[in-house]
Amino acid sequence: MLKLPTVLLPLSVVVGVMVLVSAAARSPVHPVPVASVADVPPDLPAVVERVNALFQRQWADAGVEPAPLADDLQVLRRLSLALHGTVPSLEEIRRFEADHAPQRLARWTLQMLNDNRFADYFAARLARSLIGAEQGQFILFRRDQFTNWLAEQIRQERPYDEIVRQMIADEGLWTGRPATNFITQAFADGNLDPNKLAGRTARAFLGQRIDCAQCHNHPFAEWKQQQFEGLAACFAEARATPLGIHDDARRRWEVEDRQTQEKRVVPAAVPFGDEWWPAEGSPRERLAAWVTHPQNRRLERAVVNRVWGLLFGRPYHAPVDDVPNPPEPADLDHDLLDLLGHDFRAHRFSLKRLVQIIAAARPFRLASRHPAYEFGTQAELVEQTWAAFPLVRLRPEQMIGAMVQAASIKTIDQNSHLFTRLLRLIRENDFLKEYGDLGEQELEDRSGTIPQALLRMNGRFAAEISEANILNAPGRLTGMAPSDEDCVNLAYLCCLTRYPTPTEREYFCAELKAQRQQRGSVVEDLYWTLFNSPEFCWNH
Repeated sequence: MLKLPTVLLPLSVVVGVMVLVSAAARSPVHPVPVASVADVPPDLPAVVERVNALFQRQWADAGVEPAPLADDLQVLRRLSLALHGTVPSLEEIRRFEADHAPQRLARWTLQMLNDNRFADYFAARLARSLIGAEQGQFILFRRDQFTNWLAEQIRQERPYDEIVRQMIADEGLWTGRPATNFITQAFADGNLDPNKLAGRTARAFLGQRIDCAQCHNHPFAEWKQQQFEGLAACFAEARATPLGIHDDARRRWEVEDRQTQEKRVVPAAVPFGDEWWPAEGSPRERLAAWVTHPQNRRLERAVVNRVWGLLFGRPYHAPVDDVPNPPEPADLDHDLLDLLGHDFRAHRFSLKRLVQIIAAARPFRLASRHPAYEFGTQAELVEQTWAAFPLVRLRPEQMIGAMVQAASIKTIDQNSHLFTRLLRLIRENDFLKEYGDLGEQELEDRSGTIPQALLRMNGRFAAEISEANILNAPGRLTGMAPSDEDCVNLAYLCCLTRYPTPTEREYFCAELKAQRQQRGSVVEDLYWTLFNSPEFCWNH
């Protein structure tokens, strides 16, 4: 016969856990100061107003009415997906709803930028344009080291032009000097490939695709083969040794003439702006100074276009690395890239400030629904003029990030338990292997695939994460939501960052009422339904 204390001890532990979980899920969240109004840069509204005025003129010229403003919860979801790669947690949503101070969205944007998740996530996204998406040769290339280094630079708010200069010109071991992985990512067949580095530099820092000029003059653009060869020659002196990346002034860049089969030496040169080319320094140092020269507006325009794309899911100019030439003179009233690029450079290439401006501008705050989409008139014009927030499929890492977070009541971040973070990492890696990775082309238009849809519907991960147990949101909502209505409301907030419509609430409440004995199964079905809904799978 079991002794009473033996039975009560585990029972009391279970009850205690349930009480704590219930308190976390039910208890009202008191307003938590996220950031004060004083923390928002005082000159930010003036810049945002200039951006809004630019779009207002654009809409007026096109004869297009913009969509109405989206509600704040929808904007919060966009911000979370863009800056953290996931949907906001129920914990964050309730704090947001309890915050009634002025400039709520502006302050929450700043808070999200100061969160470590922003630096980590944005570094991972930017790294794809800087070092590609391949793992490369482990001995000479460390993607994780580079990404961690870049995240730390963003976290410390280091000016982006300084980051660029270090990537192009740095020397040392790729583990101790992670910026040199920008160079070692071009290591192939026992040597560094200057051609690959030239193409990468042009796309990432100039917003130009000149790779085609490697073999011949570009057939559709102004780039000549000679320009590409000169840019590649800037990297000819770089060599990988056991001590790291170093420049050897004795090395020369030789190319073979396809007609004569003879080799010729090509001196380091830049494709335009010769007057910005310094007279002293190694070719890589001179190139770094040229790329970031105050008059080389292509750098800031390229960065603005890519950051815009990361926030909206679609770059302002597509393709993201084929940006139009800057107008002469600069046009701050009609050219968005010039306007934002000018502010970006004027404020020491601050990525956080750039994000704040874009997130506060009207196009980011507009609803994704527009009458033109319903009636078929001006739909293309609405998209071209950014008169509605674009509908864009979640990228794979956003999809898995959203599913993992939606299955948790608490925010999963750097403060979460180590086991929780490790489990998330394992799940993300496994999911991405099956779901597919977009590689460097993650900002290009794409359509979902049948295998991806089947993975969400029938995959092992989707089944595990929507299973109602004491450790995840479906299980906690099943046993601890005060009412059926609360259960449905919280599930919608966790997954879609909105409350259900009366029709949706009525339907699922009826299901919960009719199947009291299988309440957990109903909540699992609810989560499965929301995970597979178009609303969950798209940014809108």
